[in-house]
Amino acid sequence: MKAVRKIIEIDEAKCDGCAMCVPSCAEGAIRIENGKARLVAEKFCDGLGACLGECPRDALHIVEREVDEYDEQAVHEHLKSQVTAKEPAMACGCPSSLIQTFSPLKKQPQRESSGPAQDTASALTHWPIQIRLVPPNAPFLKNADLLVAADCAPAAYPDFHRLLAGKVLLIGCPKFDNTEEYIKKFALIFKNNDVRSVTVFVMEVPCCQGLPLIVEQAMKLAGKNIPLKKTITGINGELRNS
Repeated sequence: MKAVRKIIEIDEAKCDGCAMCVPSCAEGAIRIENGKARLVAEKFCDGLGACLGECPRDALHIVEREVDEYDEQAVHEHLKSQVTAKEPAMACGCPSSLIQTFSPLKKQPQRESSGPAQDTASALTHWPIQIRLVPPNAPFLKNADLLVAADCAPAAYPDFHRLLAGKVLLIGCPKFDNTEEYIKKFALIFKNNDVRSVTVFVMEVPCCQGLPLIVEQAMKLAGKNIPLKKTITGINGELRNS
C-alpha cells in the first residue's frame, strides 16, 4: 500500500559511493550499486534518518512523498537474509561490516618450541566491533552486557580479553569520531535491546574521558537507567575502577 510519509532521498549527483551511510542504516535499506548509494526498497526505510549524519557529501535528505508503507516484518526478513547469506560482504561490499556471531576461542595448549604459552584466549564473540559499523539491532546486542572501549585502551592493558569475557564489545574513539552520532547510535541500542549492563573501558589520557559521558547522555536520550561501570587503564597497563 502507498502512503504519504517521510523517506530518505539520495542525491546521486553528490553521492560518491563512499558507503559510510550503509552500516548506519539499521534496516539495511541502503546499498551501493554502480558506485552510488541506492535505496533497496521503499518499504525498508523507516524515514527516521539515522543515516544522514554519516554522509560527508550531504547527499542524503529526508523528504515527504507518496511511497510504499514501511514494513517492519519485511525488514526483519531482509536483515535475516543478509546475516545468513553466504556472501563475502554486505551491501557496501566491505567484509568488515558483515555481521557474525561465534563462540570464543578456548586457550590453546602450548606446543614444543612454539614460544610462550597463550595464557588468555580470545573472548570475542561477534563482528563487527566498531561503534560506527554495528547496527543498533544486531542480534548480539540483545540482553547484552556491553564493554564499550576506547580503541587505544586494549593496547595498554595486557589482559584485555579477561576483561572482555562474557561481554559484547563496542569500540571507538571519542576524540576522532562523531560524538553526536555516537550518542544517537547508543540511544538506539539502549532503547531497543534490553541491555543489562555497560562497562566503559578507557585509558587515563584526557581524550578518552568523553566516552563515559557519551554513554550517559545516550542513556538519558533513550530514557534508560542501565548499570554503568567505568574502568580505567594507565598507559603502563595498571587497571583501576573509578
